[in-house]
Amino acid sequence: MQLEEVLKKYSAEFHQVVPFNPGTDKLYLFDFTENNKGLSSDEIADTERFANYINTTLRTHQCKYGIGGYAEHRTLYARSKHFDSSPLPTGRGAGDEVEPRRLHLGTDIWGEAGTKVMSPLDGIVHSFAFNNNDSDYGATIILTHNIEWISFHTLYGHLSLNSIKNLHEGKRIIKGEVFTEFGMRFENGNWPPHLHFQLIADMQNWKGDYPGVCKFSEKETWLKNSPDPDFILSLNKYIEK
Repeated sequence: MQLEEVLKKYSAEFHQVVPFNPGTDKLYLFDFTENNKGLSSDEIADTERFANYINTTLRTHQCKYGIGGYAEHRTLYARSKHFDSSPLPTGRGAGDEVEPRRLHLGTDIWGEAGTKVMSPLDGIVHSFAFNNNDSDYGATIILTHNIEWISFHTLYGHLSLNSIKNLHEGKRIIKGEVFTEFGMRFENGNWPPHLHFQLIADMQNWKGDYPGVCKFSEKETWLKNSPDPDFILSLNKYIEK
């Protein structure tokens, strides 16, 4: 049985990842592609202005969280060289660069710093790290889970540094347990506070990190290994239309 089939089968049994009351809370769908004409490249590059855009939009629409990003081709990643590839080998065009990474492989949940994050099901800590590059994950935790003999992973990026203090690989995390929180910009890769949540079938020998953005030309391979996080989050159905 494939991972997506298992996730669909158990979709009603996962614990929520962030506190959310469908009866009172609202969600806003953010668009960070070139189709969003209300957000300039200058605003995206300036974290304070970008955060103001996020917060103002959520207040205006009276939404607790902003949601979005899975399989989204994002222009916002031009804000950092972290998402640009290395120059082409010598002889293939001086100054040229290969295709940058712009396709998002997880779901982002934009909200307040300190927002509690819970495990959707029982698991253990696979690995963790402080990926301290500009526009990187910052504090990151990866959990391993098993359902019907299928092993898979959930990645949590842009966390608080406090989340990875005294943590160890193999630590058991119980379903519904609060084990981390949204980080502030100095500890989350210099982003407005949010959670990057990603499913990963095969970690491919990565530890404490795994690409959350890929080249558009390679999307089929990467999306196959990182299926839609909403199989677990179940938040898309509550997004304001």
